[in-house]
Amino acid sequence: MSLIFPRRRRVLLGCLGAIVLALTLVLGWQSPAAAVPARHYTDLTFPPLRDIQIPDFERYELDNGLVVYLMEDHELPLVSGSATFRTGERLVDRDRTGLGSLTGQAMRLGGTDSYSADDLNQRLEQRAAAVETSIDTDVGSASFSTLTEDMGEVFALFADVLQHPAFAQDKIDLLKTQYRGGIERRNDDPDAIASREFRKLVYGADSAYARTVEYATLNAISRDDIASFCQASVRPDQTILGIVGDFDPAQMKAMIATVFDDWRSPANTPTLPPTPTAQQAQTGLFFVDQPQLTQSYVQIGHVGGQLNSSAHPAMAVLNEVLNGFGGRLFNEVRSRQGLAYVVYAYWSARFDYPGLFIGGGQTRSQATVPFIQAVKDELNTVRTTPITQEELDRAKDSVLNSFVFNFQNPSQTLSRLIRYEYYGYPEDFVFQFRQAVSDTTTADVLRAAQAQIRPEDLVVLVVGNGAEIQPPLSTLTPDGTVTPVDITIPTTGA
Repeated sequence: MSLIFPRRRRVLLGCLGAIVLALTLVLGWQSPAAAVPARHYTDLTFPPLRDIQIPDFERYELDNGLVVYLMEDHELPLVSGSATFRTGERLVDRDRTGLGSLTGQAMRLGGTDSYSADDLNQRLEQRAAAVETSIDTDVGSASFSTLTEDMGEVFALFADVLQHPAFAQDKIDLLKTQYRGGIERRNDDPDAIASREFRKLVYGADSAYARTVEYATLNAISRDDIASFCQASVRPDQTILGIVGDFDPAQMKAMIATVFDDWRSPANTPTLPPTPTAQQAQTGLFFVDQPQLTQSYVQIGHVGGQLNSSAHPAMAVLNEVLNGFGGRLFNEVRSRQGLAYVVYAYWSARFDYPGLFIGGGQTRSQATVPFIQAVKDELNTVRTTPITQEELDRAKDSVLNSFVFNFQNPSQTLSRLIRYEYYGYPEDFVFQFRQAVSDTTTADVLRAAQAQIRPEDLVVLVVGNGAEIQPPLSTLTPDGTVTPVDITIPTTGA
């Protein structure tokens, strides 16, 4: 009996399984779907996109001059924020190049007067939170992110980093060691060489928009310099605070008042110098000889413009005409002539100083001269001949269709509002730009190209193997002049 029962049970279970399977097949079986004939893409219709809805926000100021933006977003139990400071690496003395970026990193890395660096790290890690600081060319910033339930503790730590950074000497020494390593390795990447040296040629080696950290400038920076630059940069009357996420506005305002109401700049706070200007330093053909390379890295361009320029919309359209898989440079220089692995040309504007018009790419050594000539030819063509209506429509569609990506989440919108206030742009600048792109004509693009692309001002820089570049670069200039660029790293202070 003990042998028969298990066998009967297995048979019974097998029968039940077969019945269930049969019922499933019968009940779940669907008749084959009727074949739908393929339709041409021009026959497809889509509903219009919904209008973009800007999330509600509130802006107010504290008595100490701190500007505050609040934007609620209750989708997730998270809160994030940023503090934007009116400062930048461009405002430091040339002999202390690197002071701004070093200060920005040391603010967070060095801990605060109340918490050592390790203690601060531990407190944030225990809450899966983050606080970061930095100072770039034209702006300084601090940010935090946290779970809603930890907002009080993390926001207090964030405020402490802003108001009471300790600038621990051992952390400053660590940062300097890392910077020295960066200087030592900066000529390892030919693409980085081309980018760095191109900016120096266009703006000038001593320009605040092109200079580089050297051993000597790094050694000249003391802890007192860092503390002084921080006092001048991070102060309530020069700061915009923005917070977005899952919070109650009344509670958030009370929290901000608690940690920032008493924040004041010391009476003897040093002041920052005015914003430096930018203009083109030189023109011509320049060469960095790297005998180990089998290809050339080329950059071509000159000083560009600002985002508030009337030419910006038309140049944004022209960027799309020139670049990408359907762009002229890709089709002509890469696909038809086979001269490049990478090719591009962009009008890259900045908010409050002239950016760059920069083109170039990468090509094999033997194709270097034809590549440069081909890129120049394409740039000359868009200056002398209107683009086609088809190109205009495609380019405008590309710019306008990408517009929606400016509004993927509330934090993007808040960041843009802060950025516009920081640089003095109107709150609806992005919408003004969209309308201007919609109104752009082929004649507008031609006028903009003629004004913004200037062949007589071009700087052409090649990083490559001079022995392998045939025909030689000298064939590109009437008098055969090619100016060598010395990228030797100064050892003073190393």
